[in-house]
This record gives sequence, C-alpha cells and structure tokens, in this order.
Amino acid sequence: MGNTCTLLIADSGSTKTDWAIGARRVKTQGINPVLQDDETILSILCNELLPTLNAHLSPLTSHLSIRFYGSGVRPDQEERMQRLLGTVFPDAKDIVVKSDMMGAAIALLGRQEGLACILGTGSNSCLFDGQRIVQNTPPLGYILGDEGGGAALGKLFLNALYKNRLYKGAQEEFEYFFDLSMSDVIDRVYRQPMANRWLASLSEYIYQHLSHSSVQGLVVQNFRDFIRRNILPYRRPDLPLSAVGSIAYFYREQLAEAADTEGYVLGRILRSPIEGLVDSCG
Repeated sequence: MGNTCTLLIADSGSTKTDWAIGARRVKTQGINPVLQDDETILSILCNELLPTLNAHLSPLTSHLSIRFYGSGVRPDQEERMQRLLGTVFPDAKDIVVKSDMMGAAIALLGRQEGLACILGTGSNSCLFDGQRIVQNTPPLGYILGDEGGGAALGKLFLNALYKNRLYKGAQEEFEYFFDLSMSDVIDRVYRQPMANRWLASLSEYIYQHLSHSSVQGLVVQNFRDFIRRNILPYRRPDLPLSAVGSIAYFYREQLAEAADTEGYVLGRILRSPIEGLVDSCG
C-alpha cells in the first residue's frame, strides 16, 4: 500500500478551535497568537489536539498538509504560527496559516468572487476575488464598530430597552428574566471584563422576542448599519453577500431583508466555517 496524504484544517477563534481531519471533527481551546504566548499555544496543540489525532496520523502518512485559519492571525503572526505548528507536526511539509477572514471567504465562496462576512460576537467583511482579499473595511471592535455582530445588537437592544423604544413591559420582562437592574447592566458593561461577550450573549433572548416588531426592527437596523458602513465602500452591489457566524445563521431572514433593502442579494450562509473549509480545501 502506498503512502497517503492527510489534510488537517482548523478554524480558530479566541474561545474555541474547530479541527477537521478526514471525517473526524475535534474541538480544542481557542488559539489566538495575539493573546497567547508560544507555551500556551504549544500546550493546546500537544495536550488537547495531538492525543485525538493519533489514529489519523499513521506511519503511512508521509505528507501532512495543514490549513490553519484563525482570529489574531495578522500578517506578522503567520510565520510564528507556522513555526509552532511545524514544531508539533515535524513531518508536515505544507503549512498554510491565514486570518479567520480569509478562512470565512474560502468557506463561503471557494474560488468565486464575492463579498464575505463574519457575523458572530463581532463582525468583519471583505471583497474576495477568488484567491485573495482585495479590500477590507476595518471592523474596529465593539466600541468603535463591529456593526452587525452580536455585541452591537446587544448594545442596540439595551439602548432601546432603557430609552422606552420597545414594546410595553419590555424592561420589566427583561430585568425579571435576568434578575438585573439598570445599575447592574451598567456595571456589567462598564466595569466587568468581556463586556462584548456579555452583550452578544443577549442575542438568544432577543431572538426569542422577534415576534415584537420593535425587536425585529432592531435586528434589521443592526444589519443595515453593517451593510452601509462596511459593505457599501466596496462598491460591488453586483456580487452576492455571503456570511458565516451564529448571528448571520439565526437571523438570516432579517439579514436577507436588510440586504434587499440596501440593494444586495444574499448568498451562502454558514453557522461555522469548518464544513465549508473542508469542501473547499479537501
């Protein structure tokens, strides 16, 4: 029997990393080279990933290819991540490391031209020509930007909630459900860590109240803000607007409405990039 080639694909965020090797799917802690030192990243690779891959990395595997797409993978971090992956997988002869935005574009569009978006806790977007990202509107994070993402939606919701722009009884219902007062909310947003994740976590509650037109309107507004501030600068309304992430996936009807209103056609929607990456890279 001849030697075989094995492809290991990763979609990594700050919280978790999805790995695919053949039909097997593995999850580990998130890997973000901006936030983690070499020791932490090597520990995750050696102690969480390797033990689950032993059966798939047989002696017959002479050529291991790795495709790693992750948050925090700026151009200045690509070589470092290649080195760390090469340390753990010394037989790998082909290691490609790119940003999560590139991963999203490949997962959504393959080798086709289009507009690719990430709509999760935060947001990002790019104009993709089928091989590379040719334009990217900087997302600027949840304080200065990230329109369309979960944290931005949480901000819009709380603003409308406490300024009486939602349905009657909305504030009392919200505070009873979460056992929070307005003072607690202010403390959680301004004084506690990871405010962006907490704001994004409100998405599930918002989703459960879409039957109220005022709530539905906030979701559509969030997506319209995203398109106006991040997608319009590409000046390519002729291209489909595709998106990956939980916010895009669960609110795809509202995203489609916002896209149509702004003159765009919605393309492919994926909850997670990993299956699209497997299809495109495999």
